[in-house]
Amino acid sequence: MKRIPTNAIAVFLCLLSLVDTNLAAELKQKTTDAFNQYVAATEGGFGNELRPGGIFLYVDGLPADKRAAAYAQLKNGEILVEKRETTMGNNFEVPDGMVHHWVGLLFISGATLAQTLPVLKDYDHRAELYKPDVTVSRLVSHKGDDYKIFMRLYQKRFTTAIFNTDYDVHWGQVDPKRMYSNSISTRIAEVKDTSKPDGEEYPLGQGHGYLWRLNTYWRFEEKDGGVYIQCEALSLTRDIPYGLGWLLRPLVTSIPKQSLNRALGQTRPVVVDKIKH
Repeated sequence: MKRIPTNAIAVFLCLLSLVDTNLAAELKQKTTDAFNQYVAATEGGFGNELRPGGIFLYVDGLPADKRAAAYAQLKNGEILVEKRETTMGNNFEVPDGMVHHWVGLLFISGATLAQTLPVLKDYDHRAELYKPDVTVSRLVSHKGDDYKIFMRLYQKRFTTAIFNTDYDVHWGQVDPKRMYSNSISTRIAEVKDTSKPDGEEYPLGQGHGYLWRLNTYWRFEEKDGGVYIQCEALSLTRDIPYGLGWLLRPLVTSIPKQSLNRALGQTRPVVVDKIKH
């Protein structure tokens, strides 16, 4: 990727501070419909993966040499994060929006599913696990394999933004060594004043458009003397203002990648600590 000059970023930040009041965005129905189509196509591919004999971890679908190299990196403690794209046809687009689709994978040596899953299911303490990106988290309700959770997200990149978000989470099992969970956002509201996180929200679909949807699909497999954790994330944001794409696109598209890498990296030490105790 071509490096963006520091002075160019500084110019943009100055520009942003001057025109921030004009950067309001509204989520349109055509944008929502297009994102829903992308989600449906992506989830449609999970059917063959979430079955005995399916390609459960994305690296298992790589050519043999690349697969072997990926597993070597994982066992060496690296976190793999790759951009994904679901094939939707040549004319598909998300009008006035951007879809961000990434998958990440890590390996925790010495861990078991019995030690790992309670960490991920402890929704009342996710704010401790994933700070500073999550500042508040709580379990709203739980029935069988289905959960409703709340998380307050904190984002500081070009500017600070806070979101109150709700999710429906479903857990499933392929076999005793392979589990998965799907977390689907049902409500994302941006807080108007970031100095008052409990204060007034923008109406749904209004605000700056930094985050409109967020779905995460987790997979856990116990093998090779440890546990592999995979997270595939799909998010929807506003499109880049006209004329700023050359500068903003590399920056905007890097944010979901960095967040995913950080979330996986923060999971490992918590599970390792649980193993020790």
